[in-house]
Amino acid sequence: MKSYILKIVLLIVIAFISENTCGQNFHGKAIYISKSKMELGNWGAKLTEEQKKQVANRLKNRLEKRYVLSFNNAEATFLEEEKIDAVSGATDSWGGYFSRGDHYKNIKESKIIQSQEFYGKRFLVKDKLYRIDWTIGSESKKIGEYTCYKAKAFVPYSELNWFNFSWGDLRKNTEKDADKKETTEKMIIVEAWYAPEIPVSQGPAEYWGLPGFILEVSAENTTLLCTEFSISKEKTVKIEMPKKGKEITKEEYTATVREKMVEMRNNRMGRRG
Repeated sequence: MKSYILKIVLLIVIAFISENTCGQNFHGKAIYISKSKMELGNWGAKLTEEQKKQVANRLKNRLEKRYVLSFNNAEATFLEEEKIDAVSGATDSWGGYFSRGDHYKNIKESKIIQSQEFYGKRFLVKDKLYRIDWTIGSESKKIGEYTCYKAKAFVPYSELNWFNFSWGDLRKNTEKDADKKETTEKMIIVEAWYAPEIPVSQGPAEYWGLPGFILEVSAENTTLLCTEFSISKEKTVKIEMPKKGKEITKEEYTATVREKMVEMRNNRMGRRG
């Protein structure tokens, strides 16, 4: 009963905020820290704790990242701040092939544009913005000065990982092709914390669609947490969509990467033979 009453109160608050901010244009910036848990699988089980720490230090640039979200009511860009490897003094170019590129979304026009670079070629991925079917809960917590509420959703794996690559995914897709059977796609549990008092339905990366700004979101082994936030009705924020690269869809980009990786593997095996 208590949970039901809290949900009713929350809906009233959301309705009040929406009514009083309708037609207002907001602009802002948010800094997000991304942290991912290291998954070493069966190989990791053979390592000592000291060896695991060494691997974690080597992979720190991939496990911990910093992003800047620039937004208004309709548009947003989500850009990673490039980091220099503390050990080698170099940037992580190989890891960058399978990381999220410069991301732009327009929630009014329901579209995304993302710049991806793979093996010296630049691609401009244009596609429809996936609409997340959120379930709003009554659980709350403070993030900075804002009271945030929890929301949950199930999102197709391919919508969150189309720019990534793993040999495991490739094996699964090969098995599906061989069986010629239609299988249900893996769904990812996404948990988000949003602030209704920030009247903008935006969030980091692909996440959006809640009655308030998303300050924290977790999916699989990665959490994005907002550590700095500013918003204004007077100061505008420049938002530029990526423009360079071969135009391609998400599905086409995924297929292109997999095809190239298979080609590289086959060439390597051929040389060994």
